[in-house]
Amino acid sequence: MGLQKHSTILADTVEQLSDEASYKQLFHAYRDEEALPSGEVLKEIVDLCRSILFPGYYGNARISKQTIRFQTGVNIEMLHERLSGQIYAGLCFADGSCTACPEEKISEQAKRLSEAFIKTLPEIREILATDAEATFNGDPAAQNVGEVIFCYPGFRAIVGYRIAHRLYSLGVPFIPRMITEMAHSETGIDIHPGATIGHSFSIDHGTGTVIGETSVIGNSVRIFQGVSLAGEKLPPDENGQTIRGVARHPILEDDVTVYSNSTLIGRIRVGKGATICGNVWIAQDVPAGMVITQNNALR
Repeated sequence: MGLQKHSTILADTVEQLSDEASYKQLFHAYRDEEALPSGEVLKEIVDLCRSILFPGYYGNARISKQTIRFQTGVNIEMLHERLSGQIYAGLCFADGSCTACPEEKISEQAKRLSEAFIKTLPEIREILATDAEATFNGDPAAQNVGEVIFCYPGFRAIVGYRIAHRLYSLGVPFIPRMITEMAHSETGIDIHPGATIGHSFSIDHGTGTVIGETSVIGNSVRIFQGVSLAGEKLPPDENGQTIRGVARHPILEDDVTVYSNSTLIGRIRVGKGATICGNVWIAQDVPAGMVITQNNALR
């Protein structure tokens, strides 16, 4: 009798979960040849990018100046193939199972976007070199730039962001956010791929740091753990819907430093060279060069 009751509970639960009314907004239907973007494959893609950008630190540790051209070529080919597949999956997902476009057209678009991203890898490496140097120069505990590249979670999150932001700028759907969320899970640092960040950027320690979608960060900016560049809550539109796509996060000009556990909220501007000390809440513009403490915090 108990077994029969148990079976009835399971069957009833299956019926409830199979009712279209319960899953209509949570269900994605796709053709047999399609698949959703894969977090596992995207991890491989990020690892390949690290191997290409930082040879010897990631991937084949035996790489040398004599073999770097060959090894880079192999990695680039693998990256192109895997990234094209994931972009294809993302495009199909965004389009609602690709019923409107031929498979060949989506596949070619994915390959073009993959090539466009790969073309920017030298530029990504160049800006990451400034980030690594800024992190090293800002932390007396760092022994050398190699330690920053290999060990520092702040730099690891920045690498994920630089990769994701370039894909985001190319209009690749879903994948950029997945990549930054992977870095978020790994480091505790949450950087939206839509944020705009200049060169020589560093995040010290970093756990709990949040940089929102429309944040704009200039050059040589340094932030610490627990810092939040937060968006102000906007009133709903005339239909009661959340307003999206509006610049609502802070702007940090060049040479700004924000110390731990400070929150900057809304579309405020922090002027060049300003310093925001720890544990303050800022909701107004900060003049260039000003030092904000708990005693003189602007509200």
